[in-house]
Amino acid sequence: MLSKRKKQNVIKSSRRHDTDTGSVEVQIAILTKRIEDLSKHLKTHKKDKHSRRGLLKLVSERRKLMNYEKTHPRVSKK
Repeated sequence: MLSKRKKQNVIKSSRRHDTDTGSVEVQIAILTKRIEDLSKHLKTHKKDKHSRRGLLKLVSERRKLMNYEKTHPRVSKK
């Protein structure tokens, strides 16, 4: 689970404008951070099958968002 501070840092680094918290890029960045953290957990807890299932769901969700971003490109307005 991401702490509030970590999540805010991820959002700051990937947002399009000051109030952007839900764009596809931000969602992908948050999921990537969660996947990284869960992967570290699973390296030490190899038999944690419930967390592994959650990791697979996160990876699948991120893949869907990445495919959406590929098929629906937006012009950046920075």
